[in-house]
Order: sequence, then C-alpha cells, then structure tokens
Amino acid sequence: MKTFNELRDQISIELEKLNWQNEPRGLYEPIAYELSIGGKRVRPVLTMMACNLFSDDLKAAIAPALGIEVFHNFTLLHDDIMDRADIRRGLPTVHKKWNDNTAILSGDVMLIVAYQLIAQTPMPHLKEVLDLFSKTAAEICEGQQYDVDYEARKKVEIDEYIEMIRLKTAVLLGCALKTGAIIGNASPADANLLYDVGINIGLAFQLKDDLLDVYGDEATFGKKIGGDILCNKKTYLLIQALESAQGEDKVKLNSFLEDKTLGDAEKIKSVTLMYDKLGVKQKCEDKLCYYYEKAIANLDKITVADNKKQELRKLAEKLLSRND
Repeated sequence: MKTFNELRDQISIELEKLNWQNEPRGLYEPIAYELSIGGKRVRPVLTMMACNLFSDDLKAAIAPALGIEVFHNFTLLHDDIMDRADIRRGLPTVHKKWNDNTAILSGDVMLIVAYQLIAQTPMPHLKEVLDLFSKTAAEICEGQQYDVDYEARKKVEIDEYIEMIRLKTAVLLGCALKTGAIIGNASPADANLLYDVGINIGLAFQLKDDLLDVYGDEATFGKKIGGDILCNKKTYLLIQALESAQGEDKVKLNSFLEDKTLGDAEKIKSVTLMYDKLGVKQKCEDKLCYYYEKAIANLDKITVADNKKQELRKLAEKLLSRND
C-alpha cells in the first residue's frame, strides 16, 4: 500500500503535466494559478487509496483522480464568487486577483476538463464512473443552492444543515473513494461501503471547517477567522446556538446578528463568547466525532486485510485533527 504522501506527490506531478499554456492566456492563467496555490489534494488521493485497497496497478485511476481534483477546484472558483471570499489558501481568490467574469469562465473550462479526465476511465468501468461523477456534480449544485437559500431564511433546522453539507461537501469525498474502488475492481458492496466512509468523513470534515472558522488560527487556516460570523452564515455552530439560546441569551444573540453598527472585531468577539456560553463548540465536536466513528465502522466492514486500511484510517484521523 502506498502512503498518503507518496500518492499526494504523484498527484502533484501529474497535475503539473496538465497543459494550461493555451490561448487566450486570460482564460487559462487563472486555472494554472488556482491549481498551483496548494490544497491538500485529499480527493484525488482518496481515489488512489481506494483503488490501491484492491489493486497494485494504479495507472487507470490517475486520470479520474485528476478529474475529481480539477472539478473540486472549479467549484471553489464559483463558490468564492458567491461568498465574496477574498482569500483562499492564504492567497487572493481568482475573482479578486482577476474579476468575476474571469473566474466564472475559467471555472467553466475546468468543469469541461474535469469531464475529459473522467472520460479516460478504462472500459468496462467508464459508464459507472461517469454516471457517479455526473450525479455527484448535480448534487453539489443542489447543496450550493440550499446554502444560498438558507442565507435568506431566519430559521434552519440542524437536519437541513446536515443534508446541505452532505450534498455540498461530503458527496465528492464519497465519489472519490467509490470511483477508486470501482476502478480497482472492488465488489459492489465494498464500493458502497467506501462511498459511505467518504460521506461520513465529509460531514465530519465540514463540521471541523465550521469550528476552525471561529476557533482556528488565521495563520494556519488560510482564511480570515470569523468570516462565517460576519455574514451570519448558517453553520452548525450558529444553528445550534439559535436553538439553544433562551431568554436574555436569545435576545443578545439576535441583536449581535442584526446590529449593523457593530464593528467586525466586536461582532466576532460577541458571537464567539455567546457560543462559549451556550456550549455549542462541544456539541459540534461531539457531532464531528459521531460521523468519524461511523466512517471507521464502515471502513472496518470492507473485505480487505486490516493493514491495507491503515493509511485511509490515518488520513481520516489527520483530516479531523487538522488546524487548516
């Protein structure tokens, strides 16, 4: 079994081979920039890891893995426009460095290239992988729309939020793992178990992101701390706080959210202190652990030797203990 670092290095080399030196430069330079500013490369590595559970020949998984990574970065370009995010991985976002129109059009090209790479999946797995990828791509758009819808709603239920992040974040991790499993000739049962591993890791991953946006270190997180608070984003923390707050706490929390005269630093501090008082950080951590344990339970059921699963288990642990 190859390690995460070995597979990440391999993916990085293969990504560098993709040719973005095309004309017009204004279309392709932003793509090269977006793919050059780092990222954990978790999704393509998951594809390779899943394939490696069942096969030592990983060549067939490389192009689909790259397709999943290019697609993921395409979603970031459009997501950053919708969120008006200025910073991604510690550097200016594409729409900030260029403009909105450039980010939209360059993102569109990335989607096309992602499909071209996925289409290099060998027969007889091409249709199954392509169908899974197309279903996943549509689900991510559905999740993004729910996210937009929830911005305008005063009340969002926890279950609604979990379903939104399942679609927006978790399904791509599930797709990455199941794609690798299919290419590695896993049984349908094992491929579906790996999909569920990805779903539960993805849910825990997003809950960790919610925590880091409030309690993380800006130097390592790569984004401004408190951004979700400033835009009243419906995260697990905010939804849980709105459900938990009673009496004076509820009045105060709503005033922090609605008061346009509060400075940014004051609003972040006030809402964070309310989160502390209501214990929502611990509730988020408990929910995160719940999904992590579900992921490991599914991983344990996969019919390969336990030693082959260790790299995937270590990666799940690393993702959920991260500070960035």
